[in-house]
Amino acid sequence: MSEDKKKEIDKKELKAKIEKATERLSLLERQAREAKIPILITFDGYSAAGKGLQINRLIQAMDPRGFDVYAGGKGGEEAAMHPFLWNYAIKTPADGRIAIFDTSWYRFVQKDLFDGKTKESQLDDAFYDICAFEQQLIDSGMVLIKLFLSISQKEQKRRFEKLEGSKETSWRVNSNDWKRNAQFEKFEKINQNMIERSENKEAPWVIIDANDGDQAGLAIMLAVAERLEKALADRAKGKKAGVYKGPVPEKDQYKYGILSKVDLTKTLEKSEYKEKLAKLQKKLEKLHSELYRQRIPVVLCFEGWDAAGKGGAIKRLTSHMDPRGYKVCPTPAPNSVEKAHHYMWRFWNNVPKDGHVAIYDRTWYGRVMVERIEGFCTEDDWRRAYKEINDFEAHLSHSGAVVLKFWIDIDKDEQEKRFNERMINPAKQWKITDEDWRNREKWDQYEEAVNEMIENTDTELAPWIVVEGNSKYYARIKVLKTVVKALEEKIKEVEKADK
Repeated sequence: MSEDKKKEIDKKELKAKIEKATERLSLLERQAREAKIPILITFDGYSAAGKGLQINRLIQAMDPRGFDVYAGGKGGEEAAMHPFLWNYAIKTPADGRIAIFDTSWYRFVQKDLFDGKTKESQLDDAFYDICAFEQQLIDSGMVLIKLFLSISQKEQKRRFEKLEGSKETSWRVNSNDWKRNAQFEKFEKINQNMIERSENKEAPWVIIDANDGDQAGLAIMLAVAERLEKALADRAKGKKAGVYKGPVPEKDQYKYGILSKVDLTKTLEKSEYKEKLAKLQKKLEKLHSELYRQRIPVVLCFEGWDAAGKGGAIKRLTSHMDPRGYKVCPTPAPNSVEKAHHYMWRFWNNVPKDGHVAIYDRTWYGRVMVERIEGFCTEDDWRRAYKEINDFEAHLSHSGAVVLKFWIDIDKDEQEKRFNERMINPAKQWKITDEDWRNREKWDQYEEAVNEMIENTDTELAPWIVVEGNSKYYARIKVLKTVVKALEEKIKEVEKADK
């Protein structure tokens, strides 16, 4: 048999395999959508490896109404002003949908590292953040498929030259691409380190030899099909993702915790309150401008008993701040769109950009309080959430944010008094609901949950501040003093680092 004849047969066989794989993948995609399984596929690798071409081939087997494709490379100015995972977290798919990234969060520890945009000193935190983020997605039931397209130095050079030879495609090759090709061995080591440090048995890297585009396309379809088959089989067997593997506390371990030690008799006279309030608000006004100038993001979280005074504290906090530089984010019960995503998704969407302040009126801690007590999530879900929350807040801090969390505490008698005041005040009746009264019946359960929450999520990077709230004057001043002090310290830290 001649060599040409053999090549023709091989080509026909490959075409038949691709057609069969396409049919298989099309069926699996429909089944995964019906089973409401979210799927995230990342395409990373070498420049000119054909990521765009292979994505286009892959989606031909899919219903175009069921997926979104994102160019996850540079991300633009908005992405640059947020934590590096933000640009991807806000685009994670809802149940039954597929998100495909042409270059993912790995750019931060790959190309950006080679180009000097990411510092070596940032790598440990970055890899921790990436691995924690991926594990959260996997534990929520998402199928995460990570594809790395590899080509040789010689083949990359050939493709660069071909791209530069056409007016329509020359823009796709830049000086950094050529530099990475010239220092191919150095960039290869960066990629090897990246793969080793981010390997996950539940979302392993799939290395695709992309020197031959057709063979690579078949390998990608087979890899995706295999993962979807496994996910569907696990779902059919009732196998759950994210089963909690940590220690379970002893009964009543958190019954008498930090809240039992709070001195709610602390108070402040009105005259002293007004004097301190004016001084602190003036300081905060100046600090807010400095935050913007230094590009320091701030995340302030408010939790507490119903009628504890969160709204009042937030109002005094923001009264002298530039409204263009902060956002208050109330957290009601999740809507249908939010329920179809990972529970952290709606909070990622409000993460502040550099130089701005996000104030959350109730937060992701609902997972370990109301969702726990009302049975809106499983015990595995809320127990696992402690680490997930700590990891999320650590990423914010690693990205330069100030993170402060306030629990405003009042006693049961004070709450009843405030509820009754709201009931008889027409201007405040909207603040009180039947649900507020029902929640009082579960006071002891909530108190135990709060004790456990604070003990498990009070970290150096994102500390809890328990605020004695029976006196509204005292509580507001404590919140303001704490914020002012933290901002002053952060600004000094940044100025010192810049010298």
